[in-house]
Amino acid sequence: MFNTARMAVFAALLAGAAGPVFAADFVEPPVVEPAPPPVYEQPVEYGGWYIRGDIDYHWSKFRGGDYITYGADPGTGRFDDGELDGAFSAGAGVGYQINRHFRTDLTADWMSKSDFRGSTTGICLDGDPCTSTDRSSYTALLLLANAYVDIGTWHGITPYVGAGIGGAWVKWDELHNTIEDGEFSHNGGKGWRFAYAAMAGASYCLTDRVKLDLGYRFSHIEGGKMFDFASDVGPGHDKGINVHEVRGGLRYQFGNSDCVQPVPIAYEPEPVYTK
Repeated sequence: MFNTARMAVFAALLAGAAGPVFAADFVEPPVVEPAPPPVYEQPVEYGGWYIRGDIDYHWSKFRGGDYITYGADPGTGRFDDGELDGAFSAGAGVGYQINRHFRTDLTADWMSKSDFRGSTTGICLDGDPCTSTDRSSYTALLLLANAYVDIGTWHGITPYVGAGIGGAWVKWDELHNTIEDGEFSHNGGKGWRFAYAAMAGASYCLTDRVKLDLGYRFSHIEGGKMFDFASDVGPGHDKGINVHEVRGGLRYQFGNSDCVQPVPIAYEPEPVYTK
């Protein structure tokens, strides 16, 4: 009987010691909480076609002119002075955003009438020296192929610089020449001329596709025919026109622009278990 009791006590002690050992094999290891998942920005491919519309106010500088006189000296004359009034312009264009920093476009701008006032000194019909007063005006269609560098974008603002090359169709109105002997008129000259431009400005994101564009453009139009022969004077040629423009307009981007904010994506690593 004592042997049976001792065996029962021994079995109970053995079961109590082995229980925790076997139980440990069935407990799952603790889960190590991963660090907050890193957030990445999904890359955006900038580029695509855009259209633009612009208006401006410009100041034109007359770079001088000369003309031929038939008869008494001085023979070939030149304008003593000449001034052009400011005027408005309107334009449109189509372009392509190559990447985030480079774009090109083709633009056409119609420059409205800019009045001209000038004077010349010569010999009147009676052989005496005299001074004339001259009145005219010009309009122009400026066509340019342009390239731009978009420097970068900060808070939706993108400063840029650019340059363009092309041509201008210039039309001078009738020139009215007033001297002591009376008033004479010359038909205005017209034709295509070489032109180039340089510009600087900044755009601002109004929406993810529409930008407000404000800037300055300097344009140079080469010289050409200003008026025809009449009353023993002519033809006359101007030596070119410099145009200073303050511009404002809108651009609509069909492709992805730098106004589109990168889309954040989260990467969640797999949980790590330790024993």
